Amino acid sequence: MNPLRPILLADDNPNDVELILAAFHDVNFANEITVVHDGEQALDYLFRRGAHALRAGPQPAVILLDLKMPKIDGREVLRQIRADAALRHLPVCILTSSREESDLLASYQLGANAYVVKPVDFQEFTAAVSKIGCFWALLNEPPPTV
Repeated sequence: MNPLRPILLADDNPNDVELILAAFHDVNFANEITVVHDGEQALDYLFRRGAHALRAGPQPAVILLDLKMPKIDGREVLRQIRADAALRHLPVCILTSSREESDLLASYQLGANAYVVKPVDFQEFTAAVSKIGCFWALLNEPPPTV
């Protein structure tokens, strides 16, 4: 069994972050969840630079990535992840409120592994988040190089 790897949550909406963290807590999710609030922070975390320059430990089991964030949007974060040989195989799940077909298409064209629209209903939202986390962090087998 793989050791527990963190989950990177990149979302600038504090209400969504709170709901996501509560959903993981409700299902006794054991993985550490690192929250960043914009695309620049997400890239700093992944590339171990800036405030995360001394970060030790493995890369995340999955990146839960919102598309519409300040500084650097989710599309550009995904583009940079997929352009880097060391990061390109990390699972990226787009978790967004956007139902725009153009966002969906662009996300998959850029290499997203999944695209989930945030449900409006609280119970549906928490159920979706817990299923995403359980699949990517517990069931999915990452490539050996990750």
